Amino acid sequence: MNGNALLNIGIFGIFVAATLVVVVRASRNTKTAADYLAAGRAFTGPQNGVAIAGDYLSAASFLGIAGAIALNGYDGFLYSIGFLVAWLVALLLVAELLRNTGKYTMGDVLSFRMQQRPVRAAAATSTMAVSFFYLLAQMAGAGGLVALLLNITGKVGQAIVIAVVGALMIAYVLIGGMKGTTWVQIIKAVLLIVGAGVMTLWVLAKFGLNLSGLLGSAVENAPKAGEKLLGPGLQYGATGTSKLDFLSLALALVLGTAGLPHILMRFYTVPTAKEARRSVVWAIWLIGLFYLFTLVLGYGAAALVGPDKIRSAPGGANSAAPLLAEALGGPLLLGLIAAVAFATILAVVAGLTITASASFAHDIYANIIKKGAVEDKDAEVKVARRTAIVIGIVSIVGGIAANGQNIAFLVALAFAVAASANLPTILYSLFWKRFNTSGALWSIYGGLAVTITLIVLSPAVSGKPTSMFKDLDFALFPLSNPGIVSIPVAFLLGYLGTILSKEHDKEKYAEMEVRALTGVGAEKAVAH
Repeated sequence: MNGNALLNIGIFGIFVAATLVVVVRASRNTKTAADYLAAGRAFTGPQNGVAIAGDYLSAASFLGIAGAIALNGYDGFLYSIGFLVAWLVALLLVAELLRNTGKYTMGDVLSFRMQQRPVRAAAATSTMAVSFFYLLAQMAGAGGLVALLLNITGKVGQAIVIAVVGALMIAYVLIGGMKGTTWVQIIKAVLLIVGAGVMTLWVLAKFGLNLSGLLGSAVENAPKAGEKLLGPGLQYGATGTSKLDFLSLALALVLGTAGLPHILMRFYTVPTAKEARRSVVWAIWLIGLFYLFTLVLGYGAAALVGPDKIRSAPGGANSAAPLLAEALGGPLLLGLIAAVAFATILAVVAGLTITASASFAHDIYANIIKKGAVEDKDAEVKVARRTAIVIGIVSIVGGIAANGQNIAFLVALAFAVAASANLPTILYSLFWKRFNTSGALWSIYGGLAVTITLIVLSPAVSGKPTSMFKDLDFALFPLSNPGIVSIPVAFLLGYLGTILSKEHDKEKYAEMEVRALTGVGAEKAVAH
């Protein structure tokens, strides 16, 4: 594939240059903190819906799930189902209420009726943790993808690639803020859905538009898996533990989306709660369509490339979609699809970085350190920019360390943390009158601690050939994904923390309820 490396680099270069132009143009109106952190709340529902799809359809969605379906069939597709169903929770319980009660971050919502400083510190800690896990996955994906394209097999070469992705991500966030990042996500979502749609039709055309013929060919080309490719159990086995592990994963995926900080922050880029709801509906349609494409792409890779070739390629399971592109349209289609995947990674890491830096600047700097009295109106933006640089450097180092891990799995861990640490606190804040500061701190810190402890003690980290540390064994917890334990524990901790504390502010809850349901007093769009 070396002869095509220049072609692939050329396609990458064109995309990066085009998006940088868009980011620079978008940054011209970035004057205030609302412009930088919430894009001036000026995007329409459909625009934001496309951007949400761009933010949500990560490298895990494209590379990880296509690979999981190619190798594990039905079990791999269940990732798609979980990721999609999750949006119903976001639509019905969170989107509008969050837009009405917050300003830039999750900490705004939680601190509305509670003690500002401890709750904001907890929300920022949780936001950083989720963003870090998610960033690891995207950076590892970048290493694997470019390793495949440029035939870079050495760890040093892949580390350089990860550093380049990190540098570009920092540039997008520093220059364009949320507005520039949103436009990158919109462009990337269109490219990804169109690219996946073209490949889907191409694969189906090879089998006379007959899905049954495609599935039959996938089974024939995977002799080790055979008919198991079409039914449950290939990845998660038939034991009680493996079934429980799958249930745990499903729970984390379905409940995690409504707690992902970079998704929650997107609701603040629209002018009203009605537009927030419209944006979620648009996102559901686009994301659902894309996940239907992944089913054909995954089985198409099994049929036309074969599981053995996918496993032995640089990047392993994550290389299924690029290899399928090469099998269909040669080096040119491979270059184009890889550029789309590269765009996917860049757009998502930019969204994650601005979310984490906004949380630090707004929650920790402006409201904890400065106690809400920031004299210089540009100070919050300056702090956010500096934080973005630090986060970029940390994620580059983490991405190099996590290179070679399965991306879909790393993202599932981020979802477990979001579902355990964030969602219980958000739901209690919005719907439970008695909830208080103590309950919020117990559920955030408790959920975070339980989730990370169980992940460290799980087979995902040690004790198995597929673990992060293959030669060590300190796996005391039997499940790879801790969601089934950590999510109920976090809800319980939030309940106990609340009832064991005497703090109770009925008036603030009434004010929050009116604002959440009617939008009276909600943040307005910025006029230019």
